[in-house]
Amino acid sequence: MADYASIFHLDGRRALVVGAGSGIGAASAAGLAAFGAEVVCADVNADAAEATAAELAGATAIRLDIGDTASIEAAASQLGAPDILVTTPSVNVRKRIVDYTDAELDRVVDLNLKGTFRLTRTFGALMAGAGRGSMIGFTSIRSQTTEPGQGAYAATKAATVMLFKTLAAELGPQGVRANTVAPGVVETPLTQQIKDRPEWYDAYADKAILKRWAQASEMVGAVVFLASDAASYVTGTTLFVDGGWTAADGRFDPT
Repeated sequence: MADYASIFHLDGRRALVVGAGSGIGAASAAGLAAFGAEVVCADVNADAAEATAAELAGATAIRLDIGDTASIEAAASQLGAPDILVTTPSVNVRKRIVDYTDAELDRVVDLNLKGTFRLTRTFGALMAGAGRGSMIGFTSIRSQTTEPGQGAYAATKAATVMLFKTLAAELGPQGVRANTVAPGVVETPLTQQIKDRPEWYDAYADKAILKRWAQASEMVGAVVFLASDAASYVTGTTLFVDGGWTAADGRFDPT
């Protein structure tokens, strides 16, 4: 019989969390550490990565810029193959497509898509070589549903889903699983622009079935699940943690 009491345990596994300096990345690092993983906190902001690591027993920190191939390769050379890879960094320029500049498009695509591609290309090769691992990427509800001002961001998040499906297909035979987590609206530095406008903030809260925003800590359960043996037969899929945002539409309540 399987040891169901331990299927979420991550003892003896090393997790690299990219974007661990704040928000969902920091929460993911703390959650993985709580279940026994040895966590490496990575962020383009080395001080922020160090601050997160300082709060976690046995954690270490490293500067890693997913916009720079040399930075990724240096980190890979130093760290080798992790058992768990979590990547969270994203940027959004909220403007209508017809108003976008090439520079703004490049900024969003280079971090959200190309940066994630570079990271998973390098560490995916190492994990496949080791014959094990769980890769977890963060997409968004915007991979499925959009609104004015989300064109470039939504496109990169839809692309992230397909990138991880392809990673699952290509690396699965070598023992590597690849999945994505799709949050709804989460209170992080990325959404500060919305939080600063009460009418915008309240409209987003009202759209979710649960009628509120998520906290970064509420993404941790999905990350731990996908990292652990509880998800040993889960690959190539997306887990929505969106308060019901994508499940329901319309505002009329017949009651």
